[in-house]
Amino acid sequence: MSEGREQDQPEEREGASRPVTAAARRERRGSVRPAGRKDAAEAKKAAEAGSDAEATKTKKGRPTRSRADAEKRVGFFARIVRYVREVVSELRKVIWPTRKQMITYTGVVLVFVAFMVALVFGLDSAFAWGMFRVFG
Repeated sequence: MSEGREQDQPEEREGASRPVTAAARRERRGSVRPAGRKDAAEAKKAAEAGSDAEATKTKKGRPTRSRADAEKRVGFFARIVRYVREVVSELRKVIWPTRKQMITYTGVVLVFVAFMVALVFGLDSAFAWGMFRVFG
């Protein structure tokens, strides 16, 4: 019975094989692009013509942001308002624990802290007793 399954699987795999290259994936999707793109041809023509406005465009047709635009600073209060908005949006993403979970977590922390205090106290007492025995 397992032999029949093994024979069926290669056929299924062949039909559902994934394309390896990007070109094969595009062809499978049915959105094959021609080798020479319109934007690339326009950029090449603009570069040959020496037009700076067309040469600075990106592949998507948008002009590249200049450093002068990037260096414009927003006012102090605008930055504070933006910061508060971002904090509020991040706090909305937080999954807050329920009351029962908080009580459980608090109990676990208190028990752990009490255990660690007792352990440190015990070790400190043992070392102190040992020091008094050795050095009198």
